Amino acid sequence: MQVSRRALVDPFIVMDVMEKARALEASGRSIIHMEVGQPGTPAPKGALSGLTAAMQAGPLGYTVALGLPELRAGIAALYKRWYGVDLNPDRVVVTAGSSAAFLLAFTALFDAGDRVALGEPGYPSYRQILKALSLTAVGIPASEENRLQPVPADLEGVEMQGLIVASPGNPSGTMLSHRALSDLIAHCDQRGIKFVSDEIYHGLHYGDRAVSALEITDNAYVINSFSKYFSMTGWRIGWMVVPEDHIRVVERLAQNMFICPPHASQVAALHALDCIDELEANRAVYAENRRLMLEGLPKAGFTRLAPPDGAFYIYADVSDLTENSLDFAAELLEQAGVAVTPGLDFDPVRGARRLRFSYARATADIEEGLRRLQAYMAMRGTKG
Repeated sequence: MQVSRRALVDPFIVMDVMEKARALEASGRSIIHMEVGQPGTPAPKGALSGLTAAMQAGPLGYTVALGLPELRAGIAALYKRWYGVDLNPDRVVVTAGSSAAFLLAFTALFDAGDRVALGEPGYPSYRQILKALSLTAVGIPASEENRLQPVPADLEGVEMQGLIVASPGNPSGTMLSHRALSDLIAHCDQRGIKFVSDEIYHGLHYGDRAVSALEITDNAYVINSFSKYFSMTGWRIGWMVVPEDHIRVVERLAQNMFICPPHASQVAALHALDCIDELEANRAVYAENRRLMLEGLPKAGFTRLAPPDGAFYIYADVSDLTENSLDFAAELLEQAGVAVTPGLDFDPVRGARRLRFSYARATADIEEGLRRLQAYMAMRGTKG
């Protein structure tokens, strides 16, 4: 049976690396995971205890399509706490992870054949989800001078109906300032380009906090998740904020596509919103891991780094070491026992000479991973 052209998406390379690492572990190898953007910390204790109580109180059936009203209100309160934004909870749409939010957003905003621009390097699934929806992804090469984030000048002369940006970015960890984000939004407003802001790494910053598009405009889709800052990847719970006149449009789509987000995950997420001390302690661990990485990677020969403002990634230019990041990542996994992600996942052109290192795991793992990388790269250098 023939599959559709829409189904012929590229693999999510980091997931392939993760599977190869799992297979090596199953064979008895010790592997340090620097490939996947998954916190090494569990869901907050308050989230677990809150869910336990809810499960004992009765069955967890369907919720309304847009999510539990109390969770939507809690998320709206988060915008007040983090950004000083007064947000109508009706505009909050709870989703089955940010992935479902992207599906809903792209379906609500664009028609088949529309062109949606995205900065490169960038999250690979944007491109593949767009293709699966019969949309055209338009890569915008972001320069190192602009810290691997797009700027309005990059968009001049490029035909597009939409733009998606991420701050902090994946894989770079770099952030857009209030001025830079405002300039992009203004450019899109002037040209009638629909704006989608991916903010799933908000809360994970190591200096100034990230700026939300909602501080600048109500005429955007803003996507976030409980996966990263809240350490709830496997719970598959996220959200997006939409303009008021889009609420019913998205609700109809959500009803038919998903019925509702997972009820149990919604309950856990609601309680996670109150676990501030535990979550901030996690962020302190990432800050220490970041320090270790910025100090230790150059000692292993990875000297060309994009200093991250947030998230938990470091994107390295390894063009002095390889022209094939896919093979190089496989070499580091097999020979050093460290799993990293090839840059080709994030940039189909320049990514052949880039690697992404994640520092989301426990500090002891980061220390061991750096030790292995330094030892292997020293040995590799003597062979070269």
